[in-house]
Amino acid sequence: MKERRGDAETRGRGDKKTFPIPNSQFPIPNSQFPIPNSQFSILHSQNWMKADKISIIIPVLNEANTIEELLVRLFDVQNVEVIVVDGGSQDETMAIAQSLGVKVIATTASRAQQMNAGAAVATGDILLFLHADTSLPSGFDILVRRALEDSRTVAGAFELLIDAQLQGLRLIEQMVNLRSRFFSMPYGDQAIFLRATVFREIGGFPNLPIMEDFEMMRSLRSRGKITILSASVLTSGRRWQQLGVIKTTLINQLVIIGYLLGVSPEIIVRWYRGR
Repeated sequence: MKERRGDAETRGRGDKKTFPIPNSQFPIPNSQFPIPNSQFSILHSQNWMKADKISIIIPVLNEANTIEELLVRLFDVQNVEVIVVDGGSQDETMAIAQSLGVKVIATTASRAQQMNAGAAVATGDILLFLHADTSLPSGFDILVRRALEDSRTVAGAFELLIDAQLQGLRLIEQMVNLRSRFFSMPYGDQAIFLRATVFREIGGFPNLPIMEDFEMMRSLRSRGKITILSASVLTSGRRWQQLGVIKTTLINQLVIIGYLLGVSPEIIVRWYRGR
């Protein structure tokens, strides 16, 4: 819009006179102006192409009630591969996962074997092992990549929140997070992640019916730092609700003590499952 002559003369009496310069004659570097949306999209895509690919491996067994919601939450995350490893579900778990377009494979019902099978077909630079009843926090992919940029970090996990309002669970969460940080011992329900190369170097999860996450973390601790992210995963409180806080806590501690004392994992898994 043209400036009226009177306005220019009035401003010129007390203010310094300015003359607009057409951008076409004197281009100004892009750094001083917002990047057009089309250019920003290109730059954003290029950045994600350079980012390490994350393979999320989800071992499942009869998780038809939870698997759809879990997978849908991962749809919008870029440069992420999702692998569902079924251990012989008798419900619609596999059909639901396949209908959502993720990679689905089947193996025997053993969490360690399922996770190792998923890792064997994964194409990502980073492996993240996620329980079917656990949800990742928003922006988890950025946090994981950033954590593994530290050359001292060999593996990592998230803090834990339990999805139930039972008395005592907030204390349990605090104890779990303290144990994870001070002893570098997160468990599988905290979404353990590490580079695929490191996973292959240690031979994956040991073939145990229980405590496979505990044993792998003991192996990783000797190799470097275990980073516990300040963001939290949200895990189902169904076991706590079924058995109660006290009984569940006692069983968990009995399992750990028994394992450290050399009790057979086959016996320990029966304790855990109440058989």
